[in-house]
This record gives sequence, C-alpha cells and structure tokens, in this order.
Amino acid sequence: MVKWQGRRESANVDDRRGAAAAGGAGIIFMLLRFVVGRFGIRGVMLLAVVGLGLYMVGVNPVSLLGGQPVSTQRAAPADDDTSRFVRVILAETEDVWSQLFGRNDYPEPTLVLFSGSVTSACGYASAASGPFYCPGDKQVYLDTSFFNELAQRFGAPGDFAAAYVIAHEVGHHVQTVTGISNQVRSAQQRARSEAEANALQVKMELQADCYAGVWAHYADRTSNILDEGDIEEGLRAAEAIGDDTLQRNAGRRVTPESFTHGTSQQRQEWFTTGYRYGDVSRCDTFG
Repeated sequence: MVKWQGRRESANVDDRRGAAAAGGAGIIFMLLRFVVGRFGIRGVMLLAVVGLGLYMVGVNPVSLLGGQPVSTQRAAPADDDTSRFVRVILAETEDVWSQLFGRNDYPEPTLVLFSGSVTSACGYASAASGPFYCPGDKQVYLDTSFFNELAQRFGAPGDFAAAYVIAHEVGHHVQTVTGISNQVRSAQQRARSEAEANALQVKMELQADCYAGVWAHYADRTSNILDEGDIEEGLRAAEAIGDDTLQRNAGRRVTPESFTHGTSQQRQEWFTTGYRYGDVSRCDTFG
C-alpha cells in the first residue's frame, strides 16, 4: 500500500467536483414554457442546440437571458482521502520530474478533478472518456470515480494502480514539455492511413507508461513512498487496460491496427523498463 499519508500535497490541483449553477432554474423553466407554447418541440430542439454551443465555448447561456448575469457557485473542494491522495501523488511526480529536468526547467502541470463531465482546451469530455491529458492547456483531467472502475470493472485495485494512472498522464505532460507530443501530432497528420496514425499513438502511450515507471523508480528509492506489492498493482493495472485485453473482454475480435495504447504485454514491459532503470533515455519507444 502506497505510504502517502502525511506527505507534501501539491498546490496544483483544481477541484471542480460539485460545480453547479445557481439562480437560473426559474428563468429556464419560464423560457421553456414560452418556447413550447410558441414554437413547439422544434423550438426546444433549436434552443438546446444554441445553448450547448454557447456552453462549449465557455458562455453561460442563462446569463444572457434578459441581459441579467446569473451567478455561479462552486462547492468548496472536498478535503477527502481521495483528493489528498491525488495531491500527494501529484506532488511526488513534481519532485521527481523537477529533479530530472532541473528545478526551474519543469513547468508543473495542473490536475483537474471533476465529476461527470468537464470542458478543457481539448473539448468536452465525460467520465466515460477516462483520465486524460490536454496539451492545449497543459492540464491533467481526472474523474476520481475511475479509481473505483479500475478496481471493480478492470480488476486492478490498490493505491498504486491509481498512482500509476496519474503518473502516466503526467508522462504525457513531460512529452509536451520536451516537444515529443508536437512531433507525434505532426507525424500523425502526415500518416497515410488511420492504422499508421494509431501506431504512432501507441508509441506515445507506451512512452508515457515508461515515464510512469521512471517516476516509480525514484519514488521507491528516494522518497520511500512505495510498499511491497505496489509495483505488482501497477503491472496489473497496465495489463487490465491493454488494448488487446479490453477488446477481448468486450467480446470483440482483437484488431492490432485499431490499437491506440498498446497491448497488455507492451504496457507492462515499458513500465517495467522505466522502473528498472530510472533512465528517461531508455524510454525511446519510437527508436
């Protein structure tokens, strides 16, 4: 079990769980009643499309009604075990990558906690999308319900399985900082087929797995945060979310040309490489 209690917590966590709008429910109800009475169901559909479009670009549609702005409220960040765990693990990645880059050369990412859905510089995402990193705003996005899904649906319980997920997404931030992400995106745009573009994506995901292993190497040896059995938890998580395993468990035929993250074996092997050597240069999945 990861020994995370009582350690430094990162200040770079934006807890958006419990975000809610206030004061607009009555206005919305009256507007809907008017639209239905005047234009019928087609009017409602048009209103919904317009409202969604405004929301996607960051405008609160309710605030535009009658020229009167509507206040929004966000619940205070929950100081629960889950949020504290996330802040500690993010802090541990900050310590490791700041050491490897040089204290002033590593721009620390922000990790956004959300519930249900979220809008990022990369667009709208629901919890079903799973954790992701957005290079557009250099932020990691995480619905913590994924930890339960990892344990119950994918059969990969444990604190380190969750820590591996966070470290993997931070690995994508490292790729953005070093320019690898832009190089891969450019190569994907020149790809002659979807399968070729997917193959490049697999290499980038496997490198993020290797970077997660590099983090685990230093977290284990320098901060003594890991406990016996933690690495095995990470390997089980890597196995559970391999493309071939996911396709097989979904009752689908395994189609390597559609892979975007790599096989279970590949994900385990690259994580192990990073953990064993603690050397970023060993994480050249493209070479």
